[in-house]
Amino acid sequence: HAGEKLFQCAQCSKEFTFKHHLTRHCRIHTGETPFQCAQCSKKFTQKGDLTRHQRIHAGEKPFQCSQCSKSFTRKGYLIIHQRIHTGEKPFQCTQCTKTFIENSNISGLAQKRLLTLH
Repeated sequence: HAGEKLFQCAQCSKEFTFKHHLTRHCRIHTGETPFQCAQCSKKFTQKGDLTRHQRIHAGEKPFQCSQCSKSFTRKGYLIIHQRIHTGEKPFQCTQCTKTFIENSNISGLAQKRLLTLH
């Protein structure tokens, strides 16, 4: 049965199609971090997170902007950067009409508003 979720988390009841996805998810609840960086001892719950982290030590930046050649360690960082060139601002504040290239800018705006209110 394709897509059937047969594995359920005992802590939060979230369901998964594959057992290894459940195992990885359960680390959220247990705090288990089985993947450790050999250079700085930082620990991670997922192997992919360790792999991405190790790029920092190696100086690897495999994701390059085709417009300006700036390079990034993560594809997501490149995507956000490319919005500088395209002018795309897909995130809009719910309180006003301001738009932003990334979602974190909205929370920064909200924090500024809270500071001015108090």
